[in-house]
Amino acid sequence: MPSGIKNASILTEYLLQFTQTNKRYTNMLMITGGAGFIGANFVKDWLAQYDEPVLNLDKLTYAGNLSSLAALQGDTRHVFVKGDIADRSLVRQLLSRHRPRAVLNFAAESHVDRSIHGPQAFVDTNVTGTFQLLESVRDYWSELSRQEQQAFRFLHVSTDEVFGSLYPTEPAFTEVHPYRPNSPYSASKAASDHLVRAWHHTYGLPVLTTHCSNNYGPYQFPEKLIPLMILNALSGKALPLYGDGQQVRDWLYVKDHCAALRRVLEAGSPGETYNIGGCSERTNLQVATTLCTLLDTLCPRAEGGSYAAQITFVKDRPGHDRRYAIDASRLESELGWKPAETFESGLCKTVNWYLAHQPWVDDVTSGSYRHWVTQHYGEGEPSCPAS
Repeated sequence: MPSGIKNASILTEYLLQFTQTNKRYTNMLMITGGAGFIGANFVKDWLAQYDEPVLNLDKLTYAGNLSSLAALQGDTRHVFVKGDIADRSLVRQLLSRHRPRAVLNFAAESHVDRSIHGPQAFVDTNVTGTFQLLESVRDYWSELSRQEQQAFRFLHVSTDEVFGSLYPTEPAFTEVHPYRPNSPYSASKAASDHLVRAWHHTYGLPVLTTHCSNNYGPYQFPEKLIPLMILNALSGKALPLYGDGQQVRDWLYVKDHCAALRRVLEAGSPGETYNIGGCSERTNLQVATTLCTLLDTLCPRAEGGSYAAQITFVKDRPGHDRRYAIDASRLESELGWKPAETFESGLCKTVNWYLAHQPWVDDVTSGSYRHWVTQHYGEGEPSCPAS
């Protein structure tokens, strides 16, 4: 594959290697946002376990990168199409031609800092885009046979951030926790959740919704806490933490998340919501120090000493939620899922992956990402990662 997709002609040539729009299958999943972090992991894990093909629709914004799907080049089970979920004409054509038995919606703008600087893009994709996708899917679903309608699923992948912030002693979020979004990002995701629920109750569309905690793992874009800490540490840069670093998140290894989504798709009840968590609450400071300890062993600093010396504290961001925690007991008791990785084992796998995949990092940190960083933060990396 090309090392970095730097102009339109190369991108077009590269897309043609992935796009197989003349193919048609009798059984297929449609994935939206399948070139992003979680979506790409889901697509690759799915095709590693099943022969059922995947129709992958992605707009290829800054965080959606074909480099994450390079291993699928030449695999005819992977049908990639560059496009927007808000493009009703395109989505309807794809649904009509490929006739998927399920649609999984990963497409979203997901960076809280970006939502503060530019909320319009989040409303456009997460709210308007979800609405347009639901309408396209509803039209398609209404034309299916009764048997096909009953078997069809629309799985909407959402976030625990829609529930707002928890105090240290409060119980973890359950599926019935009230919505209290505190950022433009979480508000846009909450709105999309409500649309999905309404399309089920109003039109009967068989939907499933999941709320996950903070994901980490291979192919995560380096604006997020864990990959940015890894890459900044290796580059000798500061490891910035907002405020006092005591914000708490429940960490979920992305491949555990994908396994949970497969289980929900297989056995979840239409109209229901399922929480997916990693049972791994950690403060941001604990995450940073654990990462530094791992890197001290796996890739010691040339000048000696610990990477922890690079940790620094910066001004907190507006409306920063103090704690998220997911109660995933329903998913475990009803569908038999629980995470396979501990935080420590998943983090070790993640660090090793980034150490071994510098070309991927180089690809995704060029172009539009670099332009956005320069525009909002000046030269260098973001002042603090999202978490």
